Amino acid sequence: MNVFYEEDGSFKVGHVMSDIGTSLQIESVSGKRSKIKSNQVILRFESTLGDFMAAADAHSADIDADFLWQVCGPAEFGCEDLARDYFGHALNAVESAGVALKLHASPMYFYKRGKGRYQRAPEENLKAALASIERKKREAAQMAGWVAQLKSGMMPDEMRPHLSMLLYKPDRNTLLVKACEAAVAETQIALPKLFLAAGAWPEPASAPYDYHLGQFLADYFPRGVAYSGTVDAAIPTGLPLANVSAYSIDDATTTEIDDAFSVTSLADGAVEIGIHIAAPALFFGCDSELDKLAANRLSTVYFPGNKITMLPPAAIELATLAEGNTCPALSFYATFALPAAAETYELISTRSAIEQVPIIRNLRISTVENYFNEAAIEAGKADGEYGNELLLLHRLAKALGKRRGKSENEQDRLDFNFEINQGRVSIILRKRGSPVDTVVSEFMILANSEWGKLLADSGVAGIYRAQQHQKTRMTTEAAPHEGLGVAQYAWSSSPLRRYVDLVNQRQLIALLKNETPPFAKRSPELNEITRKFDVTYDAYADIQRNLERYWCLRYLEQEGIAEFDAHIIRDELVRASTLPLIVKLDKSPALAGKTAVRVVVGELDYWTIAGAFSLAGSASFTTDVGADAAIDSAPTSATYSATSTESAALPPTAEIIT
Repeated sequence: MNVFYEEDGSFKVGHVMSDIGTSLQIESVSGKRSKIKSNQVILRFESTLGDFMAAADAHSADIDADFLWQVCGPAEFGCEDLARDYFGHALNAVESAGVALKLHASPMYFYKRGKGRYQRAPEENLKAALASIERKKREAAQMAGWVAQLKSGMMPDEMRPHLSMLLYKPDRNTLLVKACEAAVAETQIALPKLFLAAGAWPEPASAPYDYHLGQFLADYFPRGVAYSGTVDAAIPTGLPLANVSAYSIDDATTTEIDDAFSVTSLADGAVEIGIHIAAPALFFGCDSELDKLAANRLSTVYFPGNKITMLPPAAIELATLAEGNTCPALSFYATFALPAAAETYELISTRSAIEQVPIIRNLRISTVENYFNEAAIEAGKADGEYGNELLLLHRLAKALGKRRGKSENEQDRLDFNFEINQGRVSIILRKRGSPVDTVVSEFMILANSEWGKLLADSGVAGIYRAQQHQKTRMTTEAAPHEGLGVAQYAWSSSPLRRYVDLVNQRQLIALLKNETPPFAKRSPELNEITRKFDVTYDAYADIQRNLERYWCLRYLEQEGIAEFDAHIIRDELVRASTLPLIVKLDKSPALAGKTAVRVVVGELDYWTIAGAFSLAGSASFTTDVGADAAIDSAPTSATYSATSTESAALPPTAEIIT
């Protein structure tokens, strides 16, 4: 006796060795013995096992599942009954097994109801299932076509509108993403490089740059950087006019002019220095669309060759301290006694005011440094616009530095200007700590620390930049900034570029007007702004560093730099001497820190911002940026045709670690 039985979702045959009623001991054609339950048996037969399954499969292949579905009727049935009706004669076991195989292989047509029993699927269910099968066939063919196109260097038209999703936020439920994954698997080529070969980018040379910037935009500006809303801002009226002549000091390309200076001699021989800050808080309210935009972006994003402003250009144009305009401003005034001995300058009083300020000039750093420099300081004479006032501001700034215990000279540290023109990069070295730097940084530190003190002493909430034990963070508590040597430091001098400054400006204006501040002490909203700003500001710094690394690598190739001078930082990390570049050598040279070395440039990969670097005379191998990119000893700083007028607002250090 032989049996045709079902096991693990498939049909098998075997010779019965023993039958105890509830179970059977059987032997397969291959000789393997096993035990099955009697309720697994579909048929018992006497014919030979050898060709039984092959014959049953042949019968099954000849049967049309759709025909069976049409003739079987709606009621539940057994497979032998249907086989009898189908063949119309006395059945043999092979024919019954063939029908059973067809029923089992057609789950769209027939629902299983028990051992050897089935029921046909409702017509609407069958139509839906068949349509699904057809759709999957069409989709499979479409996917295969897309894969073939990518592999042959052609970009499927259907993919072009979805490049951002495919590259950065792939929806793995879509056919497009599945096709991309299949193409990558078959070619073993990363998707960005496949897209490059397929012509996804109109300018192949800039494709890696576009790819890295696109990743950032997809994460932080998924709806694009353009502002389509209404600029719901109005120039405030009724403000008193300040009796000063103010001027700003910025890079030539700066559009967000946040700050300006004025110098007024007083009758008693003292001098009053005005620090005038653009006041966007007076132009639009907390509930305006502009404020919502600023609260979402939180800061201007800087990177070589471009920037994404926190506020739209139309709003910036209204509030910026542009030359020739009388601008609403939040002003901080510091009065200094001017004794004969310059080193004993004394800060004797401060005050704040909401007012209109005449902006007479927008001075540009590149011009000012031609006549206001170390030589002018040494000679005590600066032959240029506001030269005498700038010399006075510098003497006062040096006194302020000594007052906070931070009078060291930073001439041994470097800034780098990145200028991008039609795909070519210029990296211009500039020593930090020039007289202009000293003036701007010291007076901004003074205003931010004193305004922070005013908020804290008045019991008004604010957001502070604190540094303790070499850890810098944003906080709503007035905590020391040890790096600057001040008891508290509330960013307030860049409200066109940072949302924290705008929030603090609103708090200060409310305090000066004796109004209820927008944010109460320990308000959850203020804490959330502080948290989000910290996270977002770090992310903006990351894209800046990444793109600086990218352009530094481009610069090496562009200028044909095969070797460059550097100094050991530690282990295999070295810093380029004349570039904002840190690289990781292929192996540690076992040299002391600050040792001068010569670095050989090997293969560069712009897609991963990686490179191969070794000491002159040593073999090199490629090393990736990876986690090492976080290493930052911060001795250099990068700017982009726009050196900041506030030292604490300088863009982060440009470094490459590969």
